[in-house]
Amino acid sequence: MTFIHPVILCGGSGTRLWPVSRKAKPKPFLPLVGERTLFEATLDRCADPARFAAPIVVAGAQHLEHITAQLGARPDARVIVEPEAKNTAAAIALAACRLPQDAVMLVCPSDHFIADVTAFRAAAEAAARLAAEDWLVSFGITPTAPETGFGYLKRGAALDGGYRIERFVEKPDLARATEFLADGGYSWNGGIFAFRAGAFLAELRSHRPDIAAGVEQAVAGGKAQGAAFYPAPEPFAGFDGESVDYAVMEKTARAAMVPAAMGWSDIGNWHALRDAREGDSDGNRVEGRAELVDCRNVLAITDGPRISLIGLADVAVIVNGDEVLVTTMDGAQKVGKLTGAVQQ
Repeated sequence: MTFIHPVILCGGSGTRLWPVSRKAKPKPFLPLVGERTLFEATLDRCADPARFAAPIVVAGAQHLEHITAQLGARPDARVIVEPEAKNTAAAIALAACRLPQDAVMLVCPSDHFIADVTAFRAAAEAAARLAAEDWLVSFGITPTAPETGFGYLKRGAALDGGYRIERFVEKPDLARATEFLADGGYSWNGGIFAFRAGAFLAELRSHRPDIAAGVEQAVAGGKAQGAAFYPAPEPFAGFDGESVDYAVMEKTARAAMVPAAMGWSDIGNWHALRDAREGDSDGNRVEGRAELVDCRNVLAITDGPRISLIGLADVAVIVNGDEVLVTTMDGAQKVGKLTGAVQQ
């Protein structure tokens, strides 16, 4: 079995879960599903010492307090503090530069929910085996609905434990997403990856040499302070950021995927959070002092005042501090555009 080095990315702001998720404490550090925060649950999934090394967390300085508080009893965990946010390609490259070049990295967003940890670990092991052979591996999430908010992976030729990626598909409209679901050969791109550190950096140097050079210079000029490592800010400022999908995965000739049916959700908005939580017989999910009468598929959350809802379906009503949000589930994707979400 290939030993796996978890790399946990803490770069999301979670604006679509405003007003509960805010800049000072965004969604990775909140207990949105169960008692553990999404960040703690991500660490827990990679906590088996027979499979996983100590984690590397890549994050901005503004979240160090939350990370330190929630790392728990993990004395060997390391934190890389990004000089500024430059998207996922640079964040992953920072970790790759701090690992042995033959190390297999498992890149995990810190704000996803995965119900089936056993299935996650099985997919991680399959991905690690392919990564050890210098495939750049995505988790292909088995789709359960014609989702239009995710990118898709088209399954290609079979590999040992996975498949080549035939092509990447941008977020489709509903008609195409329905076709993809019926086809059976498409998976959601869940943003979880496995690479050998040296193979990833080689591909980055080939396709985005500016990012690779800037990150390598930043790491070479960086300084360690306890368990945290601070790359030099000047080289990091010299390139434009890009996602790992655009910078590497869609350009490499070594893109592969492993299928993963593991109860995954990106908890990307209130609709997704509602569906990730267990509901009552009418599909309602309630947290705090809320009373619902003749409601269906409603998410009601309050941290203070009682809220009373009658005759509603497929809405979210969220009270947090002095902010109140009411949205249909169809409108949940637009919450991040609200002034409060942007500013707070």
